[in-house]
Amino acid sequence: MTVKLHDTLTRKQRELSPIDGKTFRFYCCGPTVYGPAHIGNFRTFVMHDVFRRVLETEGTPTLHVRNITDVDDKTIRDAQASGKSLKEFTSYWTEKFHADCEALGCLPPHIEPSAIEHIPQQIAMIEQLIEKGHAYPSGDGSVYFSVSSFPEYGQLSHLDTRELDLGKTQNQRADADEYEKDSVADFVLWKSRKPEDGDNYWSSPWGDGRPGWHLECSAMIKEYLGENFDLHSGGVDLVFPHHENEIAQSRCSCGGDFAAHWFHITHLMVDGGKMSKSLGNLYTIDDLAEKGHSAMEVRYVLISGHYRKQLNFTLDSLHAAQEALQKLAKGRAALASAGGDSSNIQADIRSSAFAPALEALNKDLNTPAALGHLFSGLKAAQKLSGEEAAANLAAFDSLLSALGLELPAIEEAANTDIPADIQDLAERRRQAKQNKDWAASDQLRDELAALGWTIKDNPDGYELTQ
Repeated sequence: MTVKLHDTLTRKQRELSPIDGKTFRFYCCGPTVYGPAHIGNFRTFVMHDVFRRVLETEGTPTLHVRNITDVDDKTIRDAQASGKSLKEFTSYWTEKFHADCEALGCLPPHIEPSAIEHIPQQIAMIEQLIEKGHAYPSGDGSVYFSVSSFPEYGQLSHLDTRELDLGKTQNQRADADEYEKDSVADFVLWKSRKPEDGDNYWSSPWGDGRPGWHLECSAMIKEYLGENFDLHSGGVDLVFPHHENEIAQSRCSCGGDFAAHWFHITHLMVDGGKMSKSLGNLYTIDDLAEKGHSAMEVRYVLISGHYRKQLNFTLDSLHAAQEALQKLAKGRAALASAGGDSSNIQADIRSSAFAPALEALNKDLNTPAALGHLFSGLKAAQKLSGEEAAANLAAFDSLLSALGLELPAIEEAANTDIPADIQDLAERRRQAKQNKDWAASDQLRDELAALGWTIKDNPDGYELTQ
């Protein structure tokens, strides 16, 4: 396997290799099921899916574990408000999440445990932490992790570089499942029962209550992946405090090195700003379907930007994705016509016109560059025929599978006008070149290529072609 990926802990690209030499075992933080997931959530889950597909395309078996958070502050609060039991409430939203994932072409994880199903394991982990001096019960029956007991706390998020005095955190406690950035406090492992929890509580050695949010992932990782595993992933917003707390809990209770690699996906922007309900841009898959856009168009947009860069999602970008998918479908049809059936051909991507696309995916999962190389590869393959064309078609299909893309039926008389979103990208690239910001210029060129457009500079500015 030749896949290299940026590691959040070391801030370097590192080559991935299974610890056991056989199966690449990784854990992804899943959804909190108290409502429909939005496209910002799905940027992370889609990139997890592409990551897994790339490994499997390269011949590496995977074990993909993704949890379901079905008990926390939000699920209990909203279940109580709905008048439904916690199980009934969270089951409905879990099923909705699964349906959206299927529409987006995401492979189901091999194991999908829920927090409620693993409360005994979480209690056992708390007992270990107390026994080893890393946690303590409070007067009300809650239990907290002592951050000062783990000197390495903060390394993942690089909080240690801020010269924080962890010795002062004792009795500074975070009782909420989520708390403010830059807050270093002893965090809750077991939350004592409160009236607003209703019937949502479990027995423990410290009294009735429920686990804190951070604990579930540590307990389930130990259950299914052990003390050492290959990779942990989630959105960049989980680096602190969630993943920082996971490391502390797991290493202090179990020993071991925990995750060998950390993979985080950057925030999604919408119309140049943050998503929010008040702005009406907190889009779900159903919201966009009502506007006439397929889930596959959404997936295309979500992979059209590099996972470590902010991606600006607009409705215009969905129109551009629709055109790009049409162009890929027509290019594939032309290649199939030239080469015939490729179903019995073993794909050899590295010997095809699409080798640069695989190389881009192997270098820090560069999906926009890979999409651009799909288009240039189709252009180069237009000159081929017979067995050579069929071999390239097999390679093309293998790369589509690695990206999780399903092509639509071909439509006639597609609009050839330059979409506003494409024009905006081109103008931003022109400005970047004028400012001699070559990195931004290259990134914007790749985004244009990923949407099927080539930009050529000329004395008067630039020219856009498909």
